[in-house]
This record gives sequence, C-alpha cells and structure tokens, in this order.
Amino acid sequence: MSHTETASLEDNMPVLSLRQQRGNIARLTVAQALAGANSVVVYATGSIVGNILAPDKSLATLPITVFVVGMAACILPMGVIARRYGRRMAFLAGTGCGVLVGLLSALAVVLGSFWLFCLATFFGGAYAAVVLSFRFAAADGVEPKMRARSLSFVMGGGVAAGVIGPQLVTYTMDLWQPFTFAITYIVQAVVAALSAVVLFGVRLPQPSAKKVAGGRPLSFIVRQPRFITAIICAAVSYMLMNFIMTSAPLAMQMCGHTQDAANLGMQWHVIAMYLPSFFTGRLITRFGAGRVVTAGLLMIAMSVMTGLAGIDVAHFWLSLILLGVGWNFGFVGASAMVLECHRPEEATRVQSFNDFIVFGTMAVGSFASGTLLVSYGWDMVLWVSFAPLILAVLVLSVTAVFNQASSIDRV
Repeated sequence: MSHTETASLEDNMPVLSLRQQRGNIARLTVAQALAGANSVVVYATGSIVGNILAPDKSLATLPITVFVVGMAACILPMGVIARRYGRRMAFLAGTGCGVLVGLLSALAVVLGSFWLFCLATFFGGAYAAVVLSFRFAAADGVEPKMRARSLSFVMGGGVAAGVIGPQLVTYTMDLWQPFTFAITYIVQAVVAALSAVVLFGVRLPQPSAKKVAGGRPLSFIVRQPRFITAIICAAVSYMLMNFIMTSAPLAMQMCGHTQDAANLGMQWHVIAMYLPSFFTGRLITRFGAGRVVTAGLLMIAMSVMTGLAGIDVAHFWLSLILLGVGWNFGFVGASAMVLECHRPEEATRVQSFNDFIVFGTMAVGSFASGTLLVSYGWDMVLWVSFAPLILAVLVLSVTAVFNQASSIDRV
C-alpha cells in the first residue's frame, strides 16, 4: 500500500473522544481476560473429560479439536454479524456462546454424554472466534499513531486469563462429586455472562450502511502485498505456536518429566505469550510492524533450536518461553500490518477473512502435531517447524525489498 493510500485510510477513520477510547480499551482488556479464562478452562479440562466420556479412548482429544474447528468455522459468520449490526452485537452473540459452552459442558458431565460435550466445545470455539476481534476493535476510533498500541494493550488481558483460568479449575473441579468439573463449567458460564456485562458498555464508531456497501471488493484488498505478508506471518506464528505448544506437554512426559514440570512450563509459556503485549505496541510504533514480526519469527526459530539442543526440563521451559514471546511479536505485529490495509468501512470483512485464514491454518497444525509427535518423535516436530518459518521470512523479506523500491520510485 502506498503512502498516499495509507494517508487516505487514516483521514477517513472516525476518532472517538479520549475518554471513550480509554473506556473501550479498558473494557476490552477485561473482557479479553475473562474470555481467555474460558478458553483456558476448555484446554485444561477438555482432553481429561473427553477421556472419561469418550466411547473410544482414541477420541479423548476430539473435544479440543472440535473447539479449534468451531473457532475457524465461526469467524466469518461472526464477521457478518459485526458488519451488519455492529461489533457490540457480535460480542454479545459470542458471549452467549460462552454461556452455552459452560452450561452444556456441565450437562454433558452430569449425563455422561461425550457428543454433547463435543457440541459444547464447538460453542466454545465460536466464543473464541469473537474474542479474536477484540484486538481489532481496540483500534476502532483511535488515532492512527495509537492503533498498534491499543491493539497490543488489549492482548495483554491474556496475562490475567492465564491466572484466572487455572485457578477457576483448581478451586471448583471437586465441588460436586461424582461429577468432576461440573461446577467448573457452571462457573465458566457465569464468567462469560460477566464478560457480556463488561462488553455492553463498549462504544465503537459504526460506518454507515452506504459506506459499508461501498467498500472495495475483498478480492482487491487481499491482493495487496502487505496484506498477503501480514496474513502469512500471522498464520505461521499462530500455527507454530499451537503446533509446538500442543506437543510439548506430551513430549515432556515421553522424556520422563513430571506433569508438574509440564504444567509449570505451560504456565510460563502463556505468560510469555501475553506479557509482552504491554510494550509490543510501542515497539511497533518505534520500529515498524515488519521489524517486530521479523524479531518474532527469529525468536520462534530460537525456540525450535533450543528444543533441538536437549530434552532437559530447562530446554523445554526455555523453548516454550521463547515460543510465547515470538508468537506475541509475530502475531501482534502482523495484526498491526492488517490495520494498514483496509478502510474503516472494510474493517470487519477484511479482519474476519484474515482470522479465518490464520485459524484455519492453526486447525491444520492442531491436527498434525499429535500424530507427528507420536509417530516420529519430538525432534521431528521441531525440524518440520523450520519449513513454514523459512516461508514467512522469505515473504517478509521480499515485501520489504518491494516497499523500499517503491519508496525510491516515488522519490
């Protein structure tokens, strides 16, 4: 996108008052923490409950897979709701799904129904699909120079999610015996309802129906080199994070490490994923999104090399921490690049398409990681990770050269 086009997009962006901006960001950050806790509950309990309820133990991880599929499948429909009725309506629809996942999961545990539990986790994926748009919503109505920082700050709510989710499970899992986790899921529904109350106060600018109808064709927007680069880098960052993270706890067990060691490694991984969000936006403003994404991809590569260097607990922990920080830089930086590729009236359509591709790719990684680990081992999981990393770095480099050449031509 040329400088002239970018300026045009910025000039057309309605700006809210500073008080409204701060209110929206605060509410979205709190909602990110509450909704993130819901996802943590699903990831922490899904395979355990699946193992208890499944008619065949090989289906134990199916609820988690259904969660990822639900996330990918519901991104575009939720984008349509946001485009037609506004983001807040999509938020409330998503939190409604969040309440459903809790209530249906509790009912599934009481009834002993595996397939009802899978249906519940699908609704959990739908909720997660809406939560993905919080980061973009934070940039609506914000001055262009502050958009990356706002997006990044809301992502920081995930730090609280990493604390709330596990504690919610720990303190509620045994409250209704013999129905382990039933109260956990009921509380999960309450947390989702609380998130809806928080989101109800969000006030975002809504483009007129005429402007929305007059946006550029999606086929034109997605052909922009910068958008292609952003979507590839975001997809690779998220896919590899999920690909390696999903395999790591089982790999640690296979290497003779305790479950406590694996849990602690995952806790630090989640903190590393979201804690940098409080300053990633400033780095993007200062150095540019492309450089931050490059740093993220390099850290993911360092994570892979650390994993290949040994199988001690320290190797796993350091690998997971580097993976978390690398994901943050890569994903948040790529999301900031997407903001530069569309006009306000095109936002929900372009952003939902971006997330559909990113999380559809993530679903593929989720399916492949467990099979690859069991069949070929931890080292093979790590070696395979280099292929998409190289692709992302090459695309990012080509785009940088293209932009530099375009700048010279304009001069």
